[in-house]
This record gives sequence, structure tokens and C-alpha cells, in this order.
Amino acid sequence: MLDRLIVVDSVTRLGPEAQGRVIVGGSHGGVYAAYLAAKARVAGVLLNDAGVGLQGAGIAGLAYLDPLGIPAACCSHRSARIGDGFDLLARGLVSHVNAAAATLGIEPGMWCREAARRLAGAPVPAVDAPDSVESRFAIGPRATAMDSNSLMTPADDGTVVVTGSHGGLLGGRPETAARAAVFAALYNDADGGIDGAGFTRLPALDARGIAAATYSAWTARIGDGRSAVETGIVSAVNARAASLGLKPGGTVRDAVTLLAQASMKDHRA
Repeated sequence: MLDRLIVVDSVTRLGPEAQGRVIVGGSHGGVYAAYLAAKARVAGVLLNDAGVGLQGAGIAGLAYLDPLGIPAACCSHRSARIGDGFDLLARGLVSHVNAAAATLGIEPGMWCREAARRLAGAPVPAVDAPDSVESRFAIGPRATAMDSNSLMTPADDGTVVVTGSHGGLLGGRPETAARAAVFAALYNDADGGIDGAGFTRLPALDARGIAAATYSAWTARIGDGRSAVETGIVSAVNARAASLGLKPGGTVRDAVTLLAQASMKDHRA
């Protein structure tokens, strides 16, 4: 199995080496993560269920991969840290599977490492992935929403970003908290999960002087920036965000307004 296995903290980092391999990834099991796996032409993939969340968004990638013939499963966010591929492999327990994975004998309750062993017998898919629909869009002055943290660029420095990504550090590394020197960032909390992994970006961003918050996975679809802005409810804030007046319980839309106003004052100063 080992010669076919690749472990990553995020499937946004898959390269040509992933073709025909089995991926154990710390990413959520949403559609965009599934798209990236399919685009890389993997033989099979294991992801984190991100607490499942609103409209089952945390596992929606399983159904996306079925018609492409790619066996896939998600492991419970309460068994392994989101954003940590090796933790998923070490102690992840399968919570959901697609039909292609079920034909290989993979089922809920199975250890992730056993599921990976069974996925190693899967052939390389013959169908190409459809084009991605991931996007980013402006939501006001100095504020942008995006479906993935991977879409953040240096052009976002000093602004407010709302991402559809989970609030977990990749592999526990603080430097992965945000890809730019933003003024503020909001993430999906992936229902917290084991070790509070879905909130771990918050203190890491505090250390960089960046205001940060999470919104509940049960109020907005993970992997969907538009959903976060439309229906997200703030679940946790870091000290920097709290100092600006942000509190849990409010809407993401109101949080963006507050943080964008603060960023403009900071910019003028």
C-alpha cells in the first residue's frame, strides 16, 4: 500500500505525483476538495467530514466523486484533527463513504488506515473532472469572500476576507493560518472537532495581529464563501477581533461591516 499512498494536510497542494495514488488528506470533504482530488486523477481519497454541517456540505464531495468512479470516504472530525493528514491516518475513523468506496468493503466505523489499504486496490479513473466553480467576489469596500483560503493573495493584504475554508491550521503549523497579511479573516469552524482543531487558526492569527473569527458549520456550507456571507453566524473570535467589538452570535455580514470599517480607519492612520 505504501507505494500508492500520499498523505497531505490539504488537497490544495496536490501535484502531478498524485496521479493514480491514494490520498489521505486533512481537507474537508466538500465539493471543491473533491474536485481537486479528481483533477489530480487520484485512485481514491480520504478526507475529514468537517462535522458534516449545513446541507451536508462537509461530505458533499463523496457524491461528486461517485459518477467519476473515484472511491472516497470521510473520517469523523471527532476522531482526527481537520487540516492534519497524518492525524487522519493515525486515528481517523470512517464516518461516511460513497458507493464506489462501499464496493471495496469500506464502511463507517473502519479505521482510516484500513480504508486506505482497501483504496490501494482501486484503478485510476478514466473520467476527467468537470471544471471548477470555485470563486471569489467582492462583498464591499476592502472586503472579499472566497471559497477557499488557497485563493488568498498578497492583493488581499490589509483587507477583510471571508473564506469557505475550515479554521484549522494545516498540520498544526501557525504559518498556514492565512496566506496574506490581511486585516481580518473569517473561517468555517468545521464544528470544532477533536482537540478544538476547527478553531486553531484564531490564536495563530492573534500572534500576527490579525483579527479572526469562525462561523458555525451549521449556519453556512463549508467550502462556500457566498453561503458564509449570506447565512453564517459567528461562533468564536480571537482577542484582536474582540478588541474591535466583534462577538460570537452575530452574523458574518455584520462582522464584515464592522471589520471593514476598522480596516479603513487603520488604513487611513
